[in-house]
Amino acid sequence: MTVDAHHHLWDIDVRDQPWITGPEMEPLRRDFRPADLAQTVRGTSVDTTVLVQTAADPEETPEMLVLADSAQCIGAVVGWVDLTARTAREQLGPLLSHPAGRWLRGLRHRVEAEPDVDWMVRPDVLRALAAVEDAGLLFEVVARPEQLPAVLKAAGEFPQLTFVLDHCGRPPVGGDPEGWAAPVRKLAEHPNVVCKLSGLATAAGWGREPDVDRLRPWVDVVLEAFGPGRLMFGSDWPVCLLSASYREVLELTSRLLDGLSKHERAAIFDGTAREVYEL
Repeated sequence: MTVDAHHHLWDIDVRDQPWITGPEMEPLRRDFRPADLAQTVRGTSVDTTVLVQTAADPEETPEMLVLADSAQCIGAVVGWVDLTARTAREQLGPLLSHPAGRWLRGLRHRVEAEPDVDWMVRPDVLRALAAVEDAGLLFEVVARPEQLPAVLKAAGEFPQLTFVLDHCGRPPVGGDPEGWAAPVRKLAEHPNVVCKLSGLATAAGWGREPDVDRLRPWVDVVLEAFGPGRLMFGSDWPVCLLSASYREVLELTSRLLDGLSKHERAAIFDGTAREVYEL
């Protein structure tokens, strides 16, 4: 079976998604609800998913927990709290004690949206990461390549906190690889860092059909750095629809891993995520 370790859901009527702007993003400007997810994964090998936050809004995470409580395939939730707030530690309590709080496995912040390349090592953020660690949660980060050195410092500060690098650290496909590859390799030296093979369909640009040969060199870097035991598949649905369907993303990832053994492929498509998210 397969775990999809990275997807989203949203209801535009409940909460707007202000990042969905421009004509190229129009396919995403609609609701994506649990019923849509169930229909999307039906007939595929995916039996369990991880629902990941999209909004920097404290009300979104409790709603996600409720969805996980009622949706058959959602096995874990990665939510959000304001890590820069003095009350960051206190914000965790209501989430953990929520009637559906058992689904919460971690928190994420879209560091890529922060102009400060050192955002991850701000004193207030480090204090909040200590609270995340104390709560037994993991921390997911989606960052630009130039922000990865700060992510590296944070991972070194909290060796007992699992860091999940989303979307392979945003490789600049078609650009200079070294500014991305060097910090990715350094991150992989920390055993508390794992990486998601997610966001690949749109890595070369929205609306561009995914190209296995174009993506393979970048995927090979994370394969060599992390190994199958610290890599996991994520569809990034519905964002992937800007370039590919759900089934096409599964096929793309499978082709990118076609040189691996059955055991190694099983780790990336299933085992790693089950261990990391305690599914």
